[in-house]
Amino acid sequence: MIALLQRVSRASVSVGGSMIAEIGEGLLVFVAVERGDMEREAGRMLERILNYRVFEDEAGKMNLSLQDRRGGLLLVPQFTLAADTRKGTRPSFTPAAGPAQGQQLFDHLVRAAEQRHRPVQSGAFGADMRVALVNEGPVTFSLRVAPEDTGNRKAP
Repeated sequence: MIALLQRVSRASVSVGGSMIAEIGEGLLVFVAVERGDMEREAGRMLERILNYRVFEDEAGKMNLSLQDRRGGLLLVPQFTLAADTRKGTRPSFTPAAGPAQGQQLFDHLVRAAEQRHRPVQSGAFGADMRVALVNEGPVTFSLRVAPEDTGNRKAP
């Protein structure tokens, strides 16, 4: 699972000209589900998102997490983050999970986030979205949680 975190002063998502999600200060997180990802990876990614220290403390150091700041969390599905761009001039999307698995795990991530943090908003899986943001800093981090090969896991 891949997440691109952006520290924002505000962010929103619109679909068809209507705003469907909006946060103030917090994190806008684009999320890609990769083949082999399961709920375990989603849980590990959520833990990292909520606790990654990207906000400045009183000394100006990045020592505070989203949970410390109690900021907003806007999760946006973006399968293109999983693209293989190593060759040529056209991306390959074979590393990305199929639509059904991608939506299932993205929805799972959103539900889990809502149980652990407030406020949480989300984009619409599979929709043509317009994302607006004001990136603070700018501060942007890419996180990846690789699927574990345990040999006895069940597919989602």
